Amino acid sequence: MDEFLSEKEQIDQIREWWREYGWYLIGGVALGGVLLLGWNQYGDYRQRQVVAASTVYDELEFAVVDRAEVRANELLTELRAEYPASPYADQGGLLVASLKLDGQDLDGALAELDHVIETTSDAELALVVQQRRIRLLAHMQRYADALAAIESVDAGRFAGRFAELRGDVHLAQGNVEAARTAYLEAYNTEYAEIVDRNLLQMKIDDLPPLELGSAPAVEIVE
Repeated sequence: MDEFLSEKEQIDQIREWWREYGWYLIGGVALGGVLLLGWNQYGDYRQRQVVAASTVYDELEFAVVDRAEVRANELLTELRAEYPASPYADQGGLLVASLKLDGQDLDGALAELDHVIETTSDAELALVVQQRRIRLLAHMQRYADALAAIESVDAGRFAGRFAELRGDVHLAQGNVEAARTAYLEAYNTEYAEIVDRNLLQMKIDDLPPLELGSAPAVEIVE
């Protein structure tokens, strides 16, 4: 404000500014208060949802321990219906999959794993569950499906893990040289911290020796 204006002129200018812009200021303050209140209420709601989902999940854990499959299925349905975005819904699906697997309901376990893969928002969890699914397919001797699943995955830094799985599937099929190639690929992966090289070395060493005149498609890189 101009320092040479009289006190009365300064007051008049303040009044004029207030008449023109005061309601905007009041409205902004009020809107900020409403937004803050809404955010706090949303935060409280989210916290209540987390607690509620956790409670259902705890009950589901007890049902799985007790092998109460009907109750476990009911609780999983509740988790997925009421708290679909919660990580407890994902973990609940894995719990029920393990329960079905223990009961030799392999198709049921596979369906639960498929559901987690399709609905989870956690990309890394999806890759971990995909590995479990592929092992289950191999256990069911659905080798073509297992290999197709491996090839369809964008594994990223888990590429070594999926290469090792490919080796396991080939070995289960009796294709020793394809298994060796896959194990060597896994051993030499860029993301060495993701794989267990000691285990891979044991798998490679346990393979039958190469036929005379043949050589592995990939050499071990130290």
